[in-house]
Amino acid sequence: MTFSIIGSGNMAWFIVRRLTSYGLVCTSVYGRNIEQVSALANSCAAQVGQSLSDIQDEEGHICIIAVSDAAIVEMAKGLYFTKTTLIHTSGTSSIDLLLPSADNCAVLWPIYSILKNSYPTHRNIPIAWQASSSQSQKEVLNIATLLSDICFEADEEQRRYLHLAAVFANNFTNHLIAISEQICLEQRMSFDYLKPILQQTFERTVSASAKLLQTGPARRNDMPTIGKHIQLLNNHPQWQTLYESLSMSIKKMYEPDKE
Repeated sequence: MTFSIIGSGNMAWFIVRRLTSYGLVCTSVYGRNIEQVSALANSCAAQVGQSLSDIQDEEGHICIIAVSDAAIVEMAKGLYFTKTTLIHTSGTSSIDLLLPSADNCAVLWPIYSILKNSYPTHRNIPIAWQASSSQSQKEVLNIATLLSDICFEADEEQRRYLHLAAVFANNFTNHLIAISEQICLEQRMSFDYLKPILQQTFERTVSASAKLLQTGPARRNDMPTIGKHIQLLNNHPQWQTLYESLSMSIKKMYEPDKE
């Protein structure tokens, strides 16, 4: 099996590194940033693609579009395959975007935050897949099982809700931690003091329901403490609004419960 890839960002680097480590051959790399494309191509002894129309259309070849959601359609417009399977890696974009460009299409979405300077070396990366044909199902599963030990089928709506849930669990959580860091910095205190409780939180949620683990002033309906916290955020009105909104959300989730 051979593959070509369109894109040179974090996802493209991860896919190329993982697949070539299992013996797959990357024939060409395409993208707008020629410097990054050249670096990725050189890392796997692939050719720097000059035109999307040059991508080979043959049995056993896969073309992976690993670009931003907004660029998928533009990239796909330059392709037409009757044999090569065309795959995109978006959690929120429909497989239908690829159908005008290939007879065999698929989606392969790793549910993981991948950074170029910190690639995961483990295989515990859930991967959602979808296929438009028996051929593309076979080939996307071949790719998925090389990338991870956790692969499951998910249609467009399921992926979109999973992506939404991932934004809450990962992106929003990271932002809240960044706010915590800034508060500690402004008060000249070490953020290291909060790392044990952060570690405790993540370790607990791996083995139990986060809803059952909730603690804190909003969970207890401790309005005096909430009021003091809001006052402390007078210099950060956006954080005040965020604190109030999150506290209200927590209170609403547990309204029927009595501690």
